Amino acid sequence: MGTAERPESLEGGVATPVAGLRGTGGPDRENVQGHGPEAEQETEEDQEQGYRRPLWVEEPARRRRLPDPVRTAAVRAVLIVAVTLIQAVVAFLCTLAGSWLAFPMVLSSVAFTVAATWGVLDVWVTRQVWNQRHGVVSAPSSTARALRRERRIARRQARAAERARRRIHRRGGAGQLSHP
Repeated sequence: MGTAERPESLEGGVATPVAGLRGTGGPDRENVQGHGPEAEQETEEDQEQGYRRPLWVEEPARRRRLPDPVRTAAVRAVLIVAVTLIQAVVAFLCTLAGSWLAFPMVLSSVAFTVAATWGVLDVWVTRQVWNQRHGVVSAPSSTARALRRERRIARRQARAAERARRRIHRRGGAGQLSHP
């Protein structure tokens, strides 16, 4: 390995140099097990056995990946916004230069601005729809559970009282001590 080449690792989707390897100084040198500053010199035994340190250490992602439809909409929106910005700059430069192309570029920039707005709104709507369909699973708090339990008990008691009332009316009032 030459001096220009540095081993790298994937850290949150970005390649970063592995800590503790020769030629890679960094603030996180002690974070990799067995590759601290004291482990930098290879021993003769390691060289004889052909022991090689890993080129990178994979670390878990910090955030969950976006759902596929949301990511697709986001990529589309970024591309549309990028083209819109480029087109706006070209329209501005054509206007400064006094080119005949300035007017068509300004008109198309307006159209692309509308499309870019739609693209950004599409990301937001797609994300909301995905969250509604595949919803976030949340555990209710103990107070919400207790309130639901109380409502459930009250509904059962109300249904039992209604059944008892209907049963008494079916018998023609028999078993009732007083009539309403």
